[in-house]
Amino acid sequence: MQHEQEQEILNLRDRQLTPKQIARKLGLKTSEVSTFLRSHAEQTAADRTEKGELLPVAQCLVDVDFAKALLRNESSEAGGLGLVMVTRSKGYNRFVAATYLIDYWCLGVKDTIPPRNCNDSQYKNLVENSYSPFGQQYEEISLEQAQALVWGAVAYAKTLGFEPHRDFEQSKTHLGELTSEIGLKFGHNGKPCYVEGPYDNTTKIINTLRNSVGDGNFDYLFGIG
Repeated sequence: MQHEQEQEILNLRDRQLTPKQIARKLGLKTSEVSTFLRSHAEQTAADRTEKGELLPVAQCLVDVDFAKALLRNESSEAGGLGLVMVTRSKGYNRFVAATYLIDYWCLGVKDTIPPRNCNDSQYKNLVENSYSPFGQQYEEISLEQAQALVWGAVAYAKTLGFEPHRDFEQSKTHLGELTSEIGLKFGHNGKPCYVEGPYDNTTKIINTLRNSVGDGNFDYLFGIG
């Protein structure tokens, strides 16, 4: 394939033409166009990674109750847990996605799935499975909003004495640094509220809250989940 043809493929792709349409227009095989586009996307992604640049954002999602409670200050049925997903594009139906489970009433980043590679169908399955516990109720948000939700929860939890989940070290670069000031109100009714989880060290958490804010300045719910 000649350089002029390769450039024309990229130009047509920028105009949202499918590989089949491009192939027909240029008199090439669809497989030739698809192979070139995939190779070009992989090389572009590798070049960006080598330069320390983040891949472009494909989509950011959050469950509806989390969005209501934090982004819109509306009442919701949420119990203090929300899920943020940030997906970046490697080009040509290739994605890198990471999820952040947020306890926005108290503990901050409670869990995270570090960035994973997936194709289009795998990504759709990942979204479906991730938001299944939230009744498949999710909505698209901006990267700035996703960053504010996650980094804001991290900062709030640190004021209470809690660090993010250990795997956050593998996920925070994918999220990117907070780039805008979005004021969000964490906690519940103006103070931290700890909801006991099945794998929590409850005694340690309660003692941490006593040391950081003092008895009477936080709420707690035991035996939930």
